Amino acid sequence: MGLNFLGMKKSKIEFSIQLDNNNIPERITWDATDKPEDTPTETKSISVSLWDSRQKNTMRIDLWTKDMPMDEMKRFYIENIGGIAQSVLTATGDEQMANEINALCDRLVELVRNQK
Repeated sequence: MGLNFLGMKKSKIEFSIQLDNNNIPERITWDATDKPEDTPTETKSISVSLWDSRQKNTMRIDLWTKDMPMDEMKRFYIENIGGIAQSVLTATGDEQMANEINALCDRLVELVRNQK
């Protein structure tokens, strides 16, 4: 963690993507100034959403390595949606919206189970 000249805490998150000859991710690593380990950590997928307040829309970056198993990919996205439910509750206090998102996650888990 670094401090800028005003004494405010500053944190940095960095993603590194190794691509194959077809520009498909082969390896993804991430690092952060507040992460306990001092070395980059490998991951199979990242999903980053940014809110553009000027254009009033969301920009997304979704990447995954070509060797990520399909069942893990589905679980990754269901868990992302579940995390959004908690974020909505924390940010807005809207329990009804959080409950609806969680109900969707429950339906998606059942869908994935029935596909096996």
